[in-house]
Amino acid sequence: MKETKIYKYTAIFEPAQEGGYIVRVPMLPGCRTQGETFEEAKKMIKDAIKSYLTVLKEDGDRIPKEEEELIETRIAVPVQI
Repeated sequence: MKETKIYKYTAIFEPAQEGGYIVRVPMLPGCRTQGETFEEAKKMIKDAIKSYLTVLKEDGDRIPKEEEELIETRIAVPVQI
């Protein structure tokens, strides 16, 4: 029986100019997608990650793991213009 592992990755959701969201996974170069709503984009990135990891496994490549939780925050920087 095949073992199932759960991999967790940070996904960055950015509003798209035409509406919806563009999503990327920094730990997986080139793994990106988009969706018309946040929920659709979330579903699409899960599918993209699964496909990405499947190709890595089939090619015999190592599946990367995020070792630490990332902290994301906004920083305000005053700039005179």
